[in-house]
Formats: sequence, C-alpha cells, structure tokens
Amino acid sequence: MEVTQVLLSAQAVDSTVRKHAEETLKQFQEQNLPGFLLSLSAELASEEKPVDSRKLAGLILKNALDAKEQHRKYELVQRWLSLDVAVKSQIKACLLQTLSSTVADARSTASQVIAKVAGIELPQKQWPELIGSLLSNIHQVPPHVKQATLETLGYMCEEVVPEVVDQDQVNKILTAVVQGMNDNEGNIEVRLAATRALYNALGFAQANFSNDMERDYIMRVVCEATLSPEVKIRQAAFECLVSIGSTYYEKLAPYIQDIFNITSKAVREDEEPVALQAIEFWSSICDEEIDILEEYGGDFTADSDVPCYYFIKQALPALVPMLLETLLKQEEDQDQDEGAWNLAMAGGTCLGLVARTVGDDIVPLVMPFIEENITKADWRQREAATYAFGSILEGPSPDKLTPIVNVALSFMLTALTKDPSSHVKDTTAWTLGRIFEFLHGSTVETPIITPANCQQIITVLLQSMKDAPNVAEKACGALYFLAQGYEDVGSTSPLTPYFQEIVQSLLNVTHREDAGESRLRTAAYETLNEVVRCSTEETARLVLELVQVIMAELHKTLEAQKLSSDEREKQNELQGLLCGCLQVIIQKLGASEPTKYAFLQYADQIMNLFLRVFACRSATVHEEAMLAIGALAYATGPNFAKYMPDFYKYLEMGLQNFEEYQVCAVTVGVVGDICRALEDKILPYCDGIMTQLLKDLSSNQLHRSVKPPIFSCFGDIALAIGENFEKYLMYAMPMLQSAAELSAHTSGADDEMIEYTNLLRNGILEAYSGIFQGFKNSPKTQLLIPYAPHILQFLDSIYMEKDMDDVVMKTAIGVLGDLADTLGSNAGSLIQQSLSSKDFLNECLSSEDHLIKESAEWARLAISRAISV
Repeated sequence: MEVTQVLLSAQAVDSTVRKHAEETLKQFQEQNLPGFLLSLSAELASEEKPVDSRKLAGLILKNALDAKEQHRKYELVQRWLSLDVAVKSQIKACLLQTLSSTVADARSTASQVIAKVAGIELPQKQWPELIGSLLSNIHQVPPHVKQATLETLGYMCEEVVPEVVDQDQVNKILTAVVQGMNDNEGNIEVRLAATRALYNALGFAQANFSNDMERDYIMRVVCEATLSPEVKIRQAAFECLVSIGSTYYEKLAPYIQDIFNITSKAVREDEEPVALQAIEFWSSICDEEIDILEEYGGDFTADSDVPCYYFIKQALPALVPMLLETLLKQEEDQDQDEGAWNLAMAGGTCLGLVARTVGDDIVPLVMPFIEENITKADWRQREAATYAFGSILEGPSPDKLTPIVNVALSFMLTALTKDPSSHVKDTTAWTLGRIFEFLHGSTVETPIITPANCQQIITVLLQSMKDAPNVAEKACGALYFLAQGYEDVGSTSPLTPYFQEIVQSLLNVTHREDAGESRLRTAAYETLNEVVRCSTEETARLVLELVQVIMAELHKTLEAQKLSSDEREKQNELQGLLCGCLQVIIQKLGASEPTKYAFLQYADQIMNLFLRVFACRSATVHEEAMLAIGALAYATGPNFAKYMPDFYKYLEMGLQNFEEYQVCAVTVGVVGDICRALEDKILPYCDGIMTQLLKDLSSNQLHRSVKPPIFSCFGDIALAIGENFEKYLMYAMPMLQSAAELSAHTSGADDEMIEYTNLLRNGILEAYSGIFQGFKNSPKTQLLIPYAPHILQFLDSIYMEKDMDDVVMKTAIGVLGDLADTLGSNAGSLIQQSLSSKDFLNECLSSEDHLIKESAEWARLAISRAISV
C-alpha cells in the first residue's frame, strides 16, 4: 500500500478526503499490524518523503505505543511485546536512522518514538544496545545528529524509571549531556537539547549528586548555562535549578549564595520566561521547607535525618525586597485573563510561600513597602502594596497580624468602593477574602469583625458584587469566607439580620448578563451555598423560601428547546450549580425535625425536577443531580421508596459509567445513602445493584479510586438487607479476600500508593463490618464462620505492616469486635489463636485518638463475651 498519499490525505482540509484516509489507515492497522508499523517507520526514515507525511507517520507510531488510559496503555504495551522480533528490529533500525535526518521535525518525532519503545523494552531487559548506540552518535560530527540524540536521551529518561538503567550507563549519559551543555560546544541547538535532557535526567543522578566532585561539576555547568546568551538555554538551565532545588534540597548548602546571586540578577534584568523560573526556584525551596517543618513540627533533634537548612530564613533580608520589586511589574489586563501568569503574580505567590515558611519574621520586612505605596497616585503602587499585604496573611500568627488588620480594614473597605482602579479593587477584594479566611472564625481569639464594623463590611461586599465581573467574583469569595467564619457560632449569627439581603444580592449576581465571565456565576452559587450551610435556625424560614426560588430556576433550564452544543454545555453547567445549591438546602433543612417536616412538602416536586435533569442527557448521568438525590434520600428516609421505580434506571446508568469514573463513584455513594434511607425496602433492587457493582470491580477499565467505595457499599447493602445478603456471599467474599491479600502488604510503596492502600483496606473492612452487623442475631450467622480465619489473618497482616492510618485502625478494631459480637463462641477460640489481635487491641485501647479508643473498648467487651461463652 502506498502510505504517503494516505498520510497526506489524512491531513487534508476537505473532511470527506480526510475521513476516507483515516478509515484506510484504520483498516490497514487492523488487517496487518506488523506491515502497518513497518511502513510507518519506513516513511518516517525516508528522506525522499514529504515532511508532513513523515511527521504524521511518527505520530501514529507513537500513539500505537502509548495511551492516557491505564488499561489501554497496558494493551498497547502487550501488543508491542508480542510482535515478531525481526519486525521490531527493523522498526527500531528505521527510528535510529531517522535521528540523522536533515529534517528537524522528523528527527524530533523519531526521538519521541524511540523513547516510547525504550519505555516498554528496557524494563523487560530488551534493547540493551540502545543506550550504547545513542552514545556513539554523540561523537558524530554533524551537530544535528548530536542534537537529536541528546533530545532522545532526554525523552528516554522521562519514560523509564531510574532502576532500569545501570549506574555505569547513567554516568555515561550524564557525561554526554553535561559535555553537550558546555561553553565550548559551539552549536546552540545542541546546548539547548543537552540542557533540556539534563532536566529529565536529574532523577537518575542520585549517586552522582552524592559525590562532591561530580555534583560540583554538574552545578557549575548548570549555573554557567543560566548565563548563556540564548534565552531558551537560560530558561532551560533555570528549570534544571528548580528541579535540583526540590530533588536534592539537602545538597544545596554550598551553592545557595551563588544561586541567590544568579536568580536575583535574572529576576531583575532577564526576560520574563527566565525571570519566572528564577522566582520558581525560591518557591520550590519554600515548598521543601514547609513540608519538612510540617512533618517534623519544627522540633529537630541533632541527628535528625532531614534537617531543614532554613535557606529561606537566611535569604529573607535580600529575598523579600527582590520579590516586592516584582509586584510592581503587573500587566494591564491580567485580571480579565483566566490563565494569566506573569512576574508580579509569580512574585506574590512566592511571597505567600515565604510567609508560610518563616511566619512572623516576614511582617516587619513587608510593612514598610505597604505603608509607602498604599496611598500613591500610581495604581501599580497601590495594587502592589495591597497584593503584598494579602500575600502574607497565611503563615504569621494572628497575634502578629490582627493589630495590623484592624488598622487596615476600614482603609480597604473604602478602597473597594472608591478606588478609581479596577486592578486595585480586584486585589483589595481578594485580600479581604484572605483576611476572613485566616483571621476570622471560632478559633481566633481577637475577633476582627465586630458589631461595630459588620454592617459596613457586608454593605461594601454587596455593593462590590455589582462591580466588574473579576471584582464581583473576588467579593463573592470574601463573603464566602465571612460566612464560613460563623460556621460554629451557635444559635444566633451576626449575619442573621442581613441574611435576606445577602441571598437576594447573590441571586442578582447569578442573573447578570456577564455572569459567565471570571467564573462569576459559579462563585455566586458557591457563596450562596456557604451562606445557607452556615446559617442558623433563626433564618430557616428564609431558607425554606429559597427552595421555591431555586426550583423555579431549575425548571426554567428544563424548558429550553433545540440547544446548540455550546448552549447545551452552559445549560449543563447551570443545572449543576442549581442541583448543588438544592443539595446544600436539603442537607440544611433535613438536619432538624421541624425544618425537615416543612421541607418535605416539596420533596415530590424536587425529585421530579431531578429526574427531568437526568432525562435531558442521553448517555451520561448528571453528577450534581445524583449527589442531591443522595441528600434527598437521607432526608426523606423510608418514604424515598416511592421514587425508586422511576429513579432506578438512572442509578444503574451511573454505576455503568466507567469512563467518567467520578460519576460512578458518586453513584456508588448514593447507593449507600439509599440503603440507609430504605433499609430492607431496597431489597427488590439489590440483584441489579450487586450485579453492576461486581461487574465494576472485575473491570480493568474502572479507575482504581472507585474500588474502595464499592467495597464499603457492599457493607451498606448487607446492613440494609440483613440475612438476605446470603445469596451474594459467594460472589462478594472472594472479591473481598483477593483485594484484602493485595492490600495487606505495601513494602516499598510510595506515599501515594500507601494512601490508596489504606483507602482500599478501609473499604474492605467496612464491607466486613456491614456484613457481620447485618447477619447479627440471624439463624444464618454460621454461614460466615468459614470466612472468619481469613478475616483474622487479614487483620494480623495489616497490623504487622505498621502503616495503617487512624481511619483504618478504627475500622479494623471495629471489625474485630463485630466478628466476636456476631459469631460469639465460634469466634472466641479463633481470636485467641490469632497472632496479634491481643497486641492490636491493647495498642488501640491506649490510643490518643478517642474514636479508636471508643471502638476498642467496645471490641474488648464483645471479645470477652465471646471467649467466656
């Protein structure tokens, strides 16, 4: 097949030609995969072919080796590994040959494909000669071959984990890369490729960074590259420094003074992309030190493994002035642009991280700048002063900040209404939000919001919500934190007198013509939800009136006919916001009997609206509507049964939604809510639900995060239907057992994996707990006896691993109690034989966490009853 023409047609402007070509390629791939991949690699390697067909050939090759979804990626890897060795060798030869092409695009594409193949083969101990043949290219004369080879080495380091490359080869790669970065390398493209390759190779350099001479050499070359005449090389070199800062923090001390000099020069004088990376270096050092100080709570012993070097504290006197200067380099339109990022924003972000790292020490360094600039005629100076103030509100102690805030507050409220500059108003509203977030609430000793200023604050914020969208959005945010601070206020809230006015103003914002800009509509609904959530019984009547308002709004979205895809997306988003608002109202009113009773008159109408929201969509389930139905089930209790016949098909649809796994997870949670509401009235639907949950668990397409909630859901169902769960035991128990075996051992796992494992363990234990409690006092309890030894063994093994978090510990000791409680004397002897249940119980009894202790006290009682029988 002549593939060149098809590849060119696949990029044609005419959609008929394009579709036909895509179909041809698809058929070729399905009928003869080896031939297909060979012809693509030959196309990519051939200097006679047009650049566009070569590029696409390489891209298709790359996509034949890798995919975003885990299960698809796994299939592609297996497919490549099972290809004939001769075919693979031929493809790899073509790829390596392309690295010496004179066409830059072909070289670059080939280097990406080589890296993907390396990512598959090197871990399998295949293609051992790859690194050697790449390194021999480095000594080639034509610079473009050198450049392509360095690019390939960089991509390869990105694809494979350091363990699969032995240290000898790592040394050679680093030598080649660092030599490529050297000043005496005449070619700019080579130096750039080498600097970018070093960025990807840093993770491999553990051993080299432990050797003083090698580390000094690498650091020198990187620092020299930050002074290159080429802006792209300077930027890439600073990116390397940022990465070194976080990967090799503990090795930085000898270089930190030089790095400060280089970065401050770049921030003050260099082009923006370089200056941004220079600031990013200090942000990454802050991140490291914040993590260390949080983990160790600041109490370092002399022989502590991870000492904090307090680089930020030492650099403060010079670092803070440098960051304050950047705040004056704003862009005119940065407030309107969602994704804006510039020197002033980077400097302010870094200043905020510095404040979190050093706390009170930053305040005296920033206050003079604020005082000097806050009243200047130039908006840039007023905005920079306000931004500086807002940036340092998280980190320093309330004692240090409250006196300053008390002085600044009325000034800022005036600025928010009177300042002629929209920039200043935007930043002022943001800063007020930060004041309310960090310095207002039940934990703060000296209140900054008092009966004397509360009314003025609310008047100003509501006035600001009529301002330009970006300012109004920040004003909504400030009101959000103002309301949140009164969350634990008791029965009377200072906001009660203004409740109706606040709600009305927020609803007005949602109807603004320009509410689609700056996330304004979303912010208004989020704030409305928070105001309702933190309200007290005094305003329950007004919340009840709000139900009808939001129902009417939701009804209006359902009336719209024949929408374009853009309008449909907007309708979806608005329905999401309204369902989210109803969810909060339902939870609020459902929390106390009198308000719940008054609210239930609307339940039928609300459920009907939710069902119509579901019906708007053909294939997917509306996530927010699903969450709101969970809240409704909780509020209506057993009466929810009357909605099940109409609702069940959407519940099933949500459980089948592998692709949008968040929807699936939410639906699983709602099944739990419905179990708690209906109890045994859910029985008629259990066959369908259990079938779908078991299908979900055995699918390799479902995101792993949904699996723990599915296990907990087994427990919810068993608790609801009791001994009727009998028919599901033979399916559910083996699933639980194999998951338990997987989650028992975590040796060598990273933090993320351990966190997931604990979620999984907790889900499994919640299932066991629900099953035992569901069968309690039933004649069928003996059905569970065969499973007891395995469950005890699971408890033993997670106790031995010593990496349970508190949540798992509480659930686990609870399961031990449930087992004894339900099985009685049948469990007694098994528990006595178990290796560690006694130690585990004692450890939980002496826990400082009172929930664990409570669970353990109960388990001790249940066990002693079981043993004494």
